[in-house]
This record gives sequence, structure tokens and C-alpha cells, in this order.
Amino acid sequence: MTEVLLAVGTEKGLFLGRSRDRLDWEFSGPHFPMNAIYSVSVDRRGGRVRLLVGADSSHWGPSVWRSDDLGASWFEPPRPTIRFPEHTGASLTRVWQLQPAGEEAPGVVWAGTEPAALFRSEDGGESFTMVESLWTHPQRPEWGAGYGGQGLHTIITDPRDPQKLLVAVSSGGVYRTKDGGQSWQPSNQGLRAEFLPEESQFPEFGQCVHKIATDPVDRDRLYLQNHGGVYRSDDAGESWRFIADGLPADFGFAIAAHPRRTGTAYVFPLEGAGSRIPPGRRCRVFRTEDAGDSWQPLAAGLPGEDHYGVVLRDALRTDDADPAGLYFGNRNGEVHASADEGASWRLLVSHLPDVLCVRAAVIG
Repeated sequence: MTEVLLAVGTEKGLFLGRSRDRLDWEFSGPHFPMNAIYSVSVDRRGGRVRLLVGADSSHWGPSVWRSDDLGASWFEPPRPTIRFPEHTGASLTRVWQLQPAGEEAPGVVWAGTEPAALFRSEDGGESFTMVESLWTHPQRPEWGAGYGGQGLHTIITDPRDPQKLLVAVSSGGVYRTKDGGQSWQPSNQGLRAEFLPEESQFPEFGQCVHKIATDPVDRDRLYLQNHGGVYRSDDAGESWRFIADGLPADFGFAIAAHPRRTGTAYVFPLEGAGSRIPPGRRCRVFRTEDAGDSWQPLAAGLPGEDHYGVVLRDALRTDDADPAGLYFGNRNGEVHASADEGASWRLLVSHLPDVLCVRAAVIG
């Protein structure tokens, strides 16, 4: 029987759920109480399951913890796992993303931080080194800061070529490397920065990208939730086109792709213009099965009217079971789950602190 692990990072700790049928769940936590958990990864390479957690303590500061026994025990290195070199004059605010590379690069884990920088580990996340080439990019000093801070929050690896990497920064935009990080190019053609004057809304960089997901079959196809606008790229990020027609709103934070089916992706729309609540105050996930040409609401079992839950950029995820499970957490402290690819939903847990991130994976 398949066992799934669900990791829920909140403003006040990490909660871990386990289930063999995705109907009945047992949760533990909070792990790291009073720490904001912005990033979690589940690394299943090399015959083990390693959890990496970016925990942010308002007293002790940010740190990266790891567990090789599914959260029964945790290890924090005596020295900071991620630290900015002294010459940068910067210090770590938080870890926005922890992303294991694929089987083609065993041991490699990428980390995205605030201030916006990229770090690389070659020992499974036990130590990290800053990627100097992105930090010294001539455009970096002109990057802005999104409402939540200037964070490198998305890291996309390419299983076909470990030299290729794509990252997204709020508010710097999308950057790509084809040479393992020796050089970086902005990749924002077609992405609108609606907060800029009308004549300047398609700059080379500076867009406030919220999240990117990769198609599981066509690896050159990417889906992007922008600060206003949902987009698709069919050329690995070189250019983007608008695909939000049919959605009740084009603002939002999260986007996720089906783990196996090409053309299938999910978003959680929000009203823009400062309200940032679900359109019509209805809790709905929207799915496309034709790469954004059309969208359908998925709401069976979700709250109806007068719902204000906001889903943040890393709080909508799929697992890799069959059929695929879909999960999201919101700032109301609710976690909702579907074991049938969004056709129906159940409330798993409520009254948690604000949910910041969600991860789910088959572990047995």
C-alpha cells in the first residue's frame, strides 16, 4: 500500500502528516515551534528519504535542519549551513527554497534565499556555497523587493541536462543558465510588469514572478503565475505567452503541474488590486488540461461562500501517487486535499497557524 508524507510549513512550526490511503492521516508537530517554515524538501535519492527544512526563528535567526528518519529526530549543524560570504556585506534573512537536483546530479541540492541569492550543496544539503555568478550579475543591484521581501523562491532543474537551471526572483524576474551557473541571462520576454508605467510594462527584467512549475513530459514547457497574469513557455523560458483567459482572476501566488500528465496544471486565483481574496469569496482551485487554453473550477468539498483563505506561492502541491493527490494550505490555517486529482476535496486539518508551504511525496 502506498504511503504518502505531507509536510506543512506554517508561521509557527512544521506539521508532518502520513497516510496509507490518503483518507486517514496522522499528524505530528509542531516541529520547530515558533519558527516560520518557508521551505521544505523531500529528497528520496540514494535509497533514503531526507527532509530538509528552512526554519526562521525570530530569536535565533534562520537555519536549515535535516532529518533522515521522517522527522523523528532533527540535526542542525553547529555552524550555519547557509551563510553569505563576508565580502558580500549581506546576511541571511530566510531560506525561500530547498530543491534537490535530479538523479543526474546525486548529492546536489539548491537553495534560494533572501536577500535573493542562489546556493549549491554537493553533500545532500549538509553544507552550501553561494553561486557568485548570479550575485555579481550586473542587473542584480536593480532588482526590487516584492511585498514579502526580495526572495529567490523558485528553482527549476532540467533532468536532461544538469548544466541547465532556471530561477525566479521577486522582484527580479526569471533568469536562466545553460552552463551550470557560470553565466545567467534574463528570460522574461512576454511577461508583463503591471505595476510599472504602461509604456514600460515589458522590461528585460524586474517582473514580480510568483511561482513556476514544469510540465512532467515536455520539459521545455513551463507554467508561471505572475503578479497579474498566468503564462506558459514552450521554449524553456526564452519567451512567455498569456494563458489566463477563462480564469476569474489572473492574480495569484501558486501554480503546480500534474506529476505525469502533460498539459495539466493547477492555480488558485486571487483578486488583485489590493484585496487578494478568492474571487467571489469562493474557495476554488482551477485546472487546465490543455496547457492553458481552457480552465475548469475544482470545488467539490471545498468551502463555498464567504471564504477568505489565501494560498501562498509554495502552498499548492501535488504528490506523485497514482492517481495524483493535490494539496493546498491557506492563511486561515486550513489544509485541503484531493486524492483524485482535484475532482473532490477533504479538509485534513484546520486552525493551524498561517500555512506558508506544502510538500507531498510517496515514501513507501
